[in-house]
Amino acid sequence: MSVDTPRRIALLRHAKADWPQVSDHERPLAERGRKDAPAAGLRLAETGINFDLALCSTAARTRETWKLAVQALPHRPKTVYEERLYEASLGELIALLNETPDEVNDLLVIGHNPGMHALADALAGRAEGDALTRMNQGGFPTSALAVVGFAGSWKSVEHGVGTLLEYWAPHK
Repeated sequence: MSVDTPRRIALLRHAKADWPQVSDHERPLAERGRKDAPAAGLRLAETGINFDLALCSTAARTRETWKLAVQALPHRPKTVYEERLYEASLGELIALLNETPDEVNDLLVIGHNPGMHALADALAGRAEGDALTRMNQGGFPTSALAVVGFAGSWKSVEHGVGTLLEYWAPHK
């Protein structure tokens, strides 16, 4: 692959979770989350991106979000459940992206906040239209999606390398 290979990273925050008497890692989706996750899947499908790989946190709420969202995609990408996504810092998230094989052009990450918002904000040196303003004003609510494009190898992913192509959050 050329150093100029165009790539896209979609960052999806898990849908709204419930707060039952279980560990944080095992929290399931709330009713609203079970409604919003398929909507996020539809939005992912509308991007027209055929993801080569999906990295999903091992937390119950992210796995359930992905299970509901992926049904809307015309092409199911290879999925890797990555425990390092749970409670990952910005630096840890960038390190994970740097490990992505160069055969992957389009990557989907299903994770948690504050990491998903921090990563989208950090990677976006530029933005299309008002996407960055909307993302930073609205925060990164559950089921929010950001798509960042960049050119180069995954090892070159760092602060400011990309363009925020899209930001979407479900209407509550």
